[in-house]
This record gives sequence, C-alpha cells and structure tokens, in this order.
Amino acid sequence: MEKQERPPVDPELRRRINELIAYRGGGQNPDLVADVIENALKLLTDVESRGDVRVIQTTVRELRYAFRLFAPHAGVRKVTMFGSARLQPSRKEYQEAVDFAQRITAEGWMVITGAGPGIMQAGHEGAGPEKSFGANIRLPWEQSANPVIQHDKKLITFKYFFTRKLTFVRHSDAIVLFPGGFGTLDEGYEALTLMQTGKSKLMPLVLMDRPGGTYWKTWDKHIREHLLRNALISPEDLTLYHISGSVEEAVRIITRFYRNFHSMRFVRERLVIRLRHALSAASIDALNEDFVDIIVGEKIHAAEPTLEEREDHQFLDLPRIAFDFNRKDYGRLRQMIDVLNAQ
Repeated sequence: MEKQERPPVDPELRRRINELIAYRGGGQNPDLVADVIENALKLLTDVESRGDVRVIQTTVRELRYAFRLFAPHAGVRKVTMFGSARLQPSRKEYQEAVDFAQRITAEGWMVITGAGPGIMQAGHEGAGPEKSFGANIRLPWEQSANPVIQHDKKLITFKYFFTRKLTFVRHSDAIVLFPGGFGTLDEGYEALTLMQTGKSKLMPLVLMDRPGGTYWKTWDKHIREHLLRNALISPEDLTLYHISGSVEEAVRIITRFYRNFHSMRFVRERLVIRLRHALSAASIDALNEDFVDIIVGEKIHAAEPTLEEREDHQFLDLPRIAFDFNRKDYGRLRQMIDVLNAQ
C-alpha cells in the first residue's frame, strides 16, 4: 500500500496557527498541535456531515482529557481488568477479582476497569479508589459508575467504545480477563489482535478461570481446534495469552513479565528493548542463534540510547539491546521476552 502524500504546507496558514499557539501561551509539542489545528480547519471543506464532524470533535475531547487524567501516574504500572458487569458479589469470580486487585496493588500496581458493576466494581473494591482508574461508557440505559469510583477524580466517562478501548490498551501494562459476555470477548480479541499485529505494546494477557472452571479452557479449545488447526493463526500466537486458575499465578505471570524486560520502542526500522539488567555477550549470542528467524538485518546487540530516546528523555539509565525485527512474528518476540526475563 502506497503512503499518502502530505499536501504542501501553506506558509501563511502555518504562520497564523503558530501565532495562535503563541497567543495561547505555547506549551508542549507545538509542531504536532499545529498539525492538529491545520487538519481541523480542513473539516470546513472536506466533511459536510455535521454528525461526522461531531465524531471527530468528541474523539479529540475524550482522548485529550483521558491523557491528562493518566499523565500524573505515568510512572506506575497499571493492569486493566475486564469481565462481566452481571456477576454478583456472591460469585466466586467476583471474589477472585477483589483478591487479584488487592494482590497486584500490593505489588505497586494500579487498576483500571470499565467503572461499572460486577467484575469492574470488584476490581475497584480490591484496589481501593486511590489506586483505581475508571473508564465508564455512556449507554442508552445510563450505566452509572460503581460507588467505589463514582466520585473519584480518576474517573472518565466516554461516549465512544473505540476511544475507551484505546485508553485501556494505551495505559495498560497488563490485561486480565475474567468470564464475561460479548463486551469482554470483544476487549480480549482486540487486545490480542493489537499485540499480534504490533499495533500495541506486548504485555501479559491473563485469562482468569475460577478454580475448576472451564470458561477460558473451552474458549482456548475453540482457538486451537478452529484457528490454529486451520492455520488461521501461528502456533506462536498462543503465547500471547495465558490461562490461569489462581490469583497467585496470575500475579506471578504479570510481575515476572517485567523481571528484566522493561519496555520497547521502534526507532525508525530498529527495535530497541530496554532492560533492567544488562545481558552478557554470551546471552546475546544465544539470542541471535535462537531467534534468527525474526531478524531481518542488524543482529541483536547491546546499544546506547538513540538520539530519539534522548530527545524524549526515555529511560536513559537503562541498558538496552537493539536489532532489526521483521515486524511480523510478535508471538516469537513474546517468546524472546520470556527468555530475557530468565536472564
């Protein structure tokens, strides 16, 4: 697919936009804000439908507010908990959700849920409001936020599911799915799809069954018998999720993912992986041998922070490795992260 060519910049328009930004007092990322303003002005001629323009207007408003809400807590790991709004406190799954939220916050994490009843309320009960975020959704029957998060400043109510789901994935370092209905499955499939295609960062995705439960085991059987057997997914894609029947195991899966792996980003065509502990030369040689199938150019090597990372002031004190990743086999990359965490 050919890239869309950017239209030529109107110097006079850009000058006036820059003057407007200066009049507003300036701030962060003025070049990107100028581009947003310029594209907003194009709506005057490019989009006739008032309803379509309102979609864009609401999307920008919701995302801007959500990013501002999460910004003060950017340095804290967060887990998103998905699950049915219909599960009552008497259900084992509800109690597991409370227990999980208590245990993961004891590890220094915060919890994000959809802010409704059921599993969402259980997550907030376990975490407590000070360690909770709520991402509510306006529905025709006026779903209100649960009483734990209802009056907390870390609650946002979205009009659109897609901005809400973007917020979940964007700010999560792990995802846990308890049994649920269409919405839970939708959120789980989207998270898997985004990781499989490299449109979101890799993170632990845990499917929580109650002890002896078969909800996710039955789902997994379907995945293996219909998707994997018919070559609709790769065997390595199965590593993108883990089924767990205990809270202790779920917490262990999540925290171990960050035992040595810290984060990653692409700098042009190169994948940079930041680590908590530097790798030995022998370990790097082993990675090049074991994961040669996902390397398309420069091999895995110890690296210094790139210019782009220095400009963003991103984790400059952490050791890192870098290589040319094929941007296709994210299940294999997930396996490599497991190897890194065993170092």
